[in-house]
Amino acid sequence: MSGDHGWISLFLEAQAAELGAANNTLLAYDRDLRDFQDWLHDQGLSLSTSCQSDVESYLVHCDEQGLARATRARRLSAIRQLYRFAFDERLRADNPAIRIKGPGKAQRLPKTLSEEEVGRLLDASLDHGRSPADQARNACLMALLYATGMRVSELVSLPVAAARGNPALLLIKGKGGKERMVPLSPPAKEALANWLALRDRDEELARIKGVAPSPYLFASRGASGHLTRHRFYMLIKELAVKANVYPAKVTPHTLRHAFATHLLANGADLRAIQTLLGHADVATTEIYTHVLEARLQSLVQDHHPLATAARRKAGGKTSSEGQ
Repeated sequence: MSGDHGWISLFLEAQAAELGAANNTLLAYDRDLRDFQDWLHDQGLSLSTSCQSDVESYLVHCDEQGLARATRARRLSAIRQLYRFAFDERLRADNPAIRIKGPGKAQRLPKTLSEEEVGRLLDASLDHGRSPADQARNACLMALLYATGMRVSELVSLPVAAARGNPALLLIKGKGGKERMVPLSPPAKEALANWLALRDRDEELARIKGVAPSPYLFASRGASGHLTRHRFYMLIKELAVKANVYPAKVTPHTLRHAFATHLLANGADLRAIQTLLGHADVATTEIYTHVLEARLQSLVQDHHPLATAARRKAGGKTSSEGQ
């Protein structure tokens, strides 16, 4: 069983080197594959000796643990990729996971926010913070997120160089190191300019004291050197409370969904939205058409005269039957 201990590390190194996999993706692979490997070892098995029925038994084990279908599908995907890598590298002569059909992912419509709710969040960010610099930073974070639909990891790690020169377009480095250009709205450009002025002032004061300048737009003294995803997540929850928007609805990813849904609702082309979001496949972007359809259906059900009349009629019947 000792011969397979290095497989996962080799696989992760290949993912990073050949595909440019993001660090968060590599961490997820590592967690999922280590769990599978630990389970195999508990059964007296290993990555090099397991067969198709062993992988299937592991998936049953995951189901019995109550893991969500999406989690089980992700774990199987990681296992398949590991065994494909092992086969290609001649670590083993077969791929025991190649014929296994996964549970699939339930297609759930992404949560989104109304334009009015987003407006309240943006307004709340304008004076949220202990100092004018904090307030300018928070307003800039929210304005950029909604104006561009960036992933939160892309937002917090933005290089300050991308913001120089009053840009009309922002260069974003996305998954796998792929770059895309996203236009900035006038409010986002204004928020960016306001924050940059205060940020540069504080950087100059720090430089005089011998502190090296940060390459990040949203610098931090933490290990990463920039604002963390967790801190921004907490910030957006604070803004939700302040804006009287149900906090469970509000996450950084919800703002990304709102960006796409609102663009589509206002006539934007699906291919253009795909480019702005950095989706490799337009099929991923098409989920927003379903969001829009669901909202339009709800609109008709709530406000169409025939629908409201039917509800009144049904209510009347219930009332008369009760008498």
